[in-house]
Amino acid sequence: MIMKTLKYIGLSLLVLAFLSCDDDVNNFRLPQQEVFPPLEAGTADFSTYVALGNSLTSGFTDNALFRASQFNSYPNIMAEKMALVGGGAFNQPLTNDNFGGLAAGGVRIPGFDPRLVFGGAGPVPLESVIGPVTVTTDIVLNNPIGPFNNLGIPGAASFHLLAPGYGNIANLPDAANPYAVRVTGNAPNATMVELALAQNPTFFSLWIGNNDVLGFATSGGVRPITPQPVFDQALGATVALMAGATSGGVIANIPDVTTIPFLTTIPFAPLDPSNPAFGPQIPALNAQFAALNAAYAFLGVPERSVVFSETEASPVVIFDAALPNISVELAQVLIGGGLDPQTAGLLAQQYGQSRQANANDLLTLPSSAVIATLNEARFAELVGLGVDPQTAGQLSVNGVTFPLENQWVLTGGENGEIDMANMAVTNFNATIESLASQNGLALVDANALLVELNTTGIMFDDYMLTSDLVFGGVFSLDGVHLTARGYALAANKFLEAIDEKYGSNFIESGNGAKAGDYPTNYSPTLQ
Repeated sequence: MIMKTLKYIGLSLLVLAFLSCDDDVNNFRLPQQEVFPPLEAGTADFSTYVALGNSLTSGFTDNALFRASQFNSYPNIMAEKMALVGGGAFNQPLTNDNFGGLAAGGVRIPGFDPRLVFGGAGPVPLESVIGPVTVTTDIVLNNPIGPFNNLGIPGAASFHLLAPGYGNIANLPDAANPYAVRVTGNAPNATMVELALAQNPTFFSLWIGNNDVLGFATSGGVRPITPQPVFDQALGATVALMAGATSGGVIANIPDVTTIPFLTTIPFAPLDPSNPAFGPQIPALNAQFAALNAAYAFLGVPERSVVFSETEASPVVIFDAALPNISVELAQVLIGGGLDPQTAGLLAQQYGQSRQANANDLLTLPSSAVIATLNEARFAELVGLGVDPQTAGQLSVNGVTFPLENQWVLTGGENGEIDMANMAVTNFNATIESLASQNGLALVDANALLVELNTTGIMFDDYMLTSDLVFGGVFSLDGVHLTARGYALAANKFLEAIDEKYGSNFIESGNGAKAGDYPTNYSPTLQ
């Protein structure tokens, strides 16, 4: 009885409390969906949209081009939105499978391998997880039929878009590109721009120039940067032709290629003393380098000394082409210190332009598979010179006793390779921005986008995106190209620029790409 009384008292108090809150009752509303304005095209005509560019335009991801990645390319995402306001069909040169890679006459083309997948700790080749696969996209046997609205060609630089025969299989391997071969059809000598213009486009997008400097950065400075006059002429001609034939277009600038995960993931000091394969060797290594360090000090270059720490991670030893070559002087000092001429000569030749890396240097992502492994070419060379195999092996450990070669490191410092890359990006972007202004085109600031990803991150719907490899959500497993969600973000940035320039309202009307519709990772079993 008491419990029942308390029950009713509690109910009465609840009713009184509810009725006394007149303001709360009056203001109570059911949640309502956000109301968007109707979608409008503005002044642009999207009926025939073509996209020109490189691998980023094609949808390349996880170090390969495959069907799923192409469906999630940023131009295809944009075309789906444009179709809502009169945009036409958007044809892509789809691959034949979701493995990635290319073949020619049934034989896999070297360097065009299946995609990467996440192996639990990092990127690994697809075939290391699911076993051998047959690459079915064949540039001899089954090229698709165009014309193609997506003319993004992986590997293309600015001048390739205007190069006759770039898609002619007879010009392989030096003057043609296998991906370009797949789009030229019965006009093998047509340029990419000619293929675009042949479709009488009404609107175009252009994102090119990354490879004009990216190849330099990802190769550790081995491949050259496109000369500025060549870039200016090629891009100027491309933009003039496309802008003159369409109602409008959008062009993107180049992100800072030195801040992508391909160059920021591997630390300059990866040699951990707690590693049982390295730590116990440190005393012997330091003793081995003692004579060399004394010679460096005598020659007035103590900064080249090599010392490995027993308490914290140590930098790798690298070759630095910007250093003066002191091999002759070094050999003389080592001989004066008591070494026989042959040994002194070998050491001087090996360490005449070397030093330990520092925080200004960038190691490439593939260097992680090379550091602390045997350099077989150097080992064979030393054995061929008469060095006993044990000593040759000790002198041939990549990044430890054998300086890490140029292709694995982008060197820093004043006027170093990083400065060269950054200067090229700055100058190329000045050209891009000038051409966009002169031709009345929308401009996407991809450079600023990457800066934001590197600093604060970007909130994309319910997801915080950063530039971190694997877990950042934007960059795919190759550390260069984007994930599907990254391409969706790029598509929205292109649409934002189009909205601003041509008066459309893709983003304001709620018709931008939704982050949750696009994955950040493709399963190894995707086929």
